[in-house]
Amino acid sequence: MPPRGSRGPLPPLLLLWALAACAARASEITFELPDNAKQCFYEEIAQGTKCTLEFQVITGGHYDVDCRLEDPDGIVLYKEMKKQYDSFTFTASRNGTYKFCFSNEFSTFTHKTVYFDFQVGEDPPLFPSENRVTALTQVKRCCV
Repeated sequence: MPPRGSRGPLPPLLLLWALAACAARASEITFELPDNAKQCFYEEIAQGTKCTLEFQVITGGHYDVDCRLEDPDGIVLYKEMKKQYDSFTFTASRNGTYKFCFSNEFSTFTHKTVYFDFQVGEDPPLFPSENRVTALTQVKRCCV
């Protein structure tokens, strides 16, 4: 019998989730962006890693911000002006610190609330060894 207060080993599903969380990193943040301001974030990324930046302005003015993403050499990978929301996927061309910024510098009196999700790496399948029957596999069986 385990000691009082101990729950024993992790359930298999929770263990799989914990392992999957280690394979890919994600930053999911909601923050205030004052009028006439710019906020930057930095992420260390290995070459060849697939990344996705998604953002949405959830309050303020016309619900728009400028967004810019740069590689470690300062080369602009993504730049959009006055966007309400967007998504951008890229593969890191080299190791280093990537920088992405949100700007509300064009607004002189309205602050914004911005949500973003920056996914670094791909999420592995939750159940990789499980054979799932899909419509396509059933069609293949019928045609063979």
